[in-house]
Amino acid sequence: MLDLNFIRENSEVVKKACKDKNVQISIDLILDLDKEKRVIQTTIEGLKAEQNRISRGGAENKEIFVQAKEIKEKIKSYEPKLEKIEKELKALLLELPNIPFDDVPVGKDDSENIVARKVGEPTKFDFEAKNYMDLGEELDLIDTERAAKVAGSRFGYIKGDLALLEFALINLVTETVKEEGFIPVIPPVMLKNQMARGTGYFEAGDETEAYYLPADDMYLTGTSEQSLISMHADETLNEKDLPIRYVGFSTCFRREAGSYGKDTRGILRVHQFDKLEMVIYSTQEQSKQEHELLLQIEEKLMKALDLPYQVINICTGDLGRPAAKKYDIETWLPSEGKYRETHSSSNCTDFQARRLNIRYKDKSNKMQFAHTLNGTAFAIGRILIMIMENYQKEDGSIEVPKALQKYTGFKVIKAKN
Repeated sequence: MLDLNFIRENSEVVKKACKDKNVQISIDLILDLDKEKRVIQTTIEGLKAEQNRISRGGAENKEIFVQAKEIKEKIKSYEPKLEKIEKELKALLLELPNIPFDDVPVGKDDSENIVARKVGEPTKFDFEAKNYMDLGEELDLIDTERAAKVAGSRFGYIKGDLALLEFALINLVTETVKEEGFIPVIPPVMLKNQMARGTGYFEAGDETEAYYLPADDMYLTGTSEQSLISMHADETLNEKDLPIRYVGFSTCFRREAGSYGKDTRGILRVHQFDKLEMVIYSTQEQSKQEHELLLQIEEKLMKALDLPYQVINICTGDLGRPAAKKYDIETWLPSEGKYRETHSSSNCTDFQARRLNIRYKDKSNKMQFAHTLNGTAFAIGRILIMIMENYQKEDGSIEVPKALQKYTGFKVIKAKN
């Protein structure tokens, strides 16, 4: 959510942001409604002042009583119009995207994202490599057939040593991020309506991705970012405590409504998955540095697993509404011969904090909105896929990355006799 004062004073900047982010909305209409609202508010305030002035003449005076009653009726006549304008204005303001930073590349969609760097060489094999589902079924690690019987399509059972590998990934993340002061959190996976909307994704169409429980007016979380950022809604934080850093682990739920026919086999694109998400609250001055920290941690984790990846600087057309800047990490998937997204990290500045009313008092004793940031530590299912394919052996077994072996207690996943 953008500040109305900012929109009034920087309307051309906001118009450009909308254009660059492919958001169709009339800034002129917002400004017209804002102007009309302020005119009505000024009129009401003037009437109230007049009402107070004449009331000092004494309620026993019949003429004054009549005048006061007339003014009261006038005020009441303006209130429905003001309420209508405020409602329309708020709806439009919620549609506005965050302003991209100046160093974000301008582009129409993901085809114009920029590869910032590549780390590691794409994995090559001197034998006929298998895809992760063939490996998973042969080693009895993934069972989507029984999951479909129980829950329908796009679900899977993660079994045996692969389940232990998930626990190892959780341990690797928590041990890595605690060095940077991240507090581990297991958050709720159900959100009140207003909290689910607070992070600003539903206006971008993500509401169709969410599972809604109408009887409770609640949503299942699509990422623990939603519940972690909502955690401090309507609070004033202490500047001396910032940045506050959390790492949340939760099961997440998405309909994948816009992915019909894509990745239908396996666990790459599913309705339910586990994820470790980093969330940071910072001052306005700290957020750019904190964003780089998130990316550094993501790369540190990838290097620990020794997986080939590339860092993507996301362009304006693929940035999404809440983010002012965003990086993705894409990991090499041998069976497809290309990189696939496994991580993202975003600086949302004060966009989400305004919606959720998360503030702090700065050194000059002035109230400021906090900046919020988020970054993927591991989307577990996708990282399991990357490990399985990149670490497979000719005999059909899967080597466990060295960084995980101390947690798993074994070095190789192989068929059970």
